Amino acid sequence: MSWQIEYKKKLRTPDEALRCVSSGMRVYIQPGCAEPEMLVEALMKRGPFVEDVEIVHMLTMGSAPYVAPEMAGHFRHNAVFIGANVRDAINDGRADYTPIYLSEIESLFESGAMPLDVALIQVSPPDAHGFCSLGVGIDTTLTAVKRSRFVVAHVNDQMPRTYGDSYVHVHDLDVVVEESRPLCAMKKPEITDLHIAIARNVANLIEDGSVLQTGIGGIPDAVLPLLTNRKDLGVHSELVSDGVIPLIEAGVITGERKNFKPRKIIVGFVLGTKRIFDFVDNNPIFEFHPTAYVNDPGLIARNDRMVAINSALQVDLTGQVCSDSIGNQFYSGIGGQVDFLRGASRSKGGKPIIAISATAKSGTISRIVPMLSPGAGVVTSRGLVRYIVTEFGVAYLHGKSIRERAKALIEIAHPKFREELYSYCEKTKWLQRPEPVMATR
Repeated sequence: MSWQIEYKKKLRTPDEALRCVSSGMRVYIQPGCAEPEMLVEALMKRGPFVEDVEIVHMLTMGSAPYVAPEMAGHFRHNAVFIGANVRDAINDGRADYTPIYLSEIESLFESGAMPLDVALIQVSPPDAHGFCSLGVGIDTTLTAVKRSRFVVAHVNDQMPRTYGDSYVHVHDLDVVVEESRPLCAMKKPEITDLHIAIARNVANLIEDGSVLQTGIGGIPDAVLPLLTNRKDLGVHSELVSDGVIPLIEAGVITGERKNFKPRKIIVGFVLGTKRIFDFVDNNPIFEFHPTAYVNDPGLIARNDRMVAINSALQVDLTGQVCSDSIGNQFYSGIGGQVDFLRGASRSKGGKPIIAISATAKSGTISRIVPMLSPGAGVVTSRGLVRYIVTEFGVAYLHGKSIRERAKALIEIAHPKFREELYSYCEKTKWLQRPEPVMATR
């Protein structure tokens, strides 16, 4: 039977397609800007007829109606990375958080530790050979498709076709729903003067020929425009956003000096607006792969001059980095921070960077602290940390003693908190200087 005939037989309405979801199942939803919102809407209609359905995904850009209080008993979300749309539900106890390195999520599916019953995905229309592209979100979704017992696909002609390991065949889809609709776009972060001040210090660490990993937010978006005078930059990153486009068009990002996958932007998914969606469409400079590949520290380390730029919520004076919680309130997730810091630390000429503002809450609290807040999670250990960057400078901690680390971090803290930090170090004797010893005759 030709794939075209098979495809037509699999066509359903959204409500018909979601009848495959039964009580007690685990449902995977493709994350990011590729979230199949139409299928999520149909899943909600299925809610009154099911109980104890677990929903698993990373950060999604759409709404998350399944975490609403009235959905308790029908759906319960399990986040492997926390987004703003599910954060309150997790901290209210209505949803769960599973801390895990981004590179290891797919192994949960493959090993059977987190078996998947249904995968809800969004793909491009099939090509002449019956292959649909996962487009802007390969991430953990290709593995989820392979490991789920039932795959429901929203076929959308607005989903780009991307190069790399980004294809699923019509044979691998159990049910197909067609509809043309815009992808979930991410709002562009506001770039402040503070972001720019931090970004300048980060940019000063980036040399010609460096390979970049950047996340999302004001600081990464502020770094990229400061690199227009660099040459032959490369990209190996779990994600990219709109900010890479001007550097590619200006000939700054070329990948010419990359020794691993030269001239290719290696990426797992895209978070951005229609501008980046259109830019990656049939663009051979981009090579999309599953997150287990992109975030593999061993592969990351094969890039010489690998620069990993990640953010944090708190850093203590010994170098411990908290990135996923504010005290005992969960905020985001481990994500790819450790994957890329480990990879960059093993890279020849690599630079693992934590970029953080010196203060929070309008300057009322210091992000560089004597001790992490009670309940705060250590995402990056003091043994892995290397560069900490704030608007006040750069602290290099690798191979440094506790005394040296504390001194370096106090120097890049906000000036109004430095005396307080120094006083703590005197009490702990981290910075206590020995009394001068009088020589005897």
